[in-house]
Amino acid sequence: MKNLFIILLALIAFTGCKQKSKLDEKVASVANPSATVAEADAPKVKFEKEIYDFGVITQGEKVEFSFKFKNEGKTPLIITDATATCGCTVPEYPKTPVKPGEDGVIKVVFNSAGKIGMQDKQVTIFSNANPEADKLHLVGEVKEKK
Repeated sequence: MKNLFIILLALIAFTGCKQKSKLDEKVASVANPSATVAEADAPKVKFEKEIYDFGVITQGEKVEFSFKFKNEGKTPLIITDATATCGCTVPEYPKTPVKPGEDGVIKVVFNSAGKIGMQDKQVTIFSNANPEADKLHLVGEVKEKK
């Protein structure tokens, strides 16, 4: 009788673990929408240009460029974050989903104050697209202010 009680208790514990793992899967799918979309249907980002060469500027000038893109996938594109390699570069991205076939813009501003020489400022875009991250670059040279 005692053994039967222990076995029953073990079965209940294992069943509880299975239910928890199903809950974990649901939470993961909500946190990462691309996990629930088949790869063929996932959003696909196509940038017109991934590298912008701003040429030669004088130290202290600001460079602003808008990277245009299109969602060529079959489901809405959700950009979750855009980060730059340096605090001198600030990206702005759409906060609302970009529907399939629609265009969007990621505006990037580079402040050259305190910079000198060749520059390559990278912005990484995180989204539910396939691939999950895209990299954009602002490149050019900053001449010393006279």
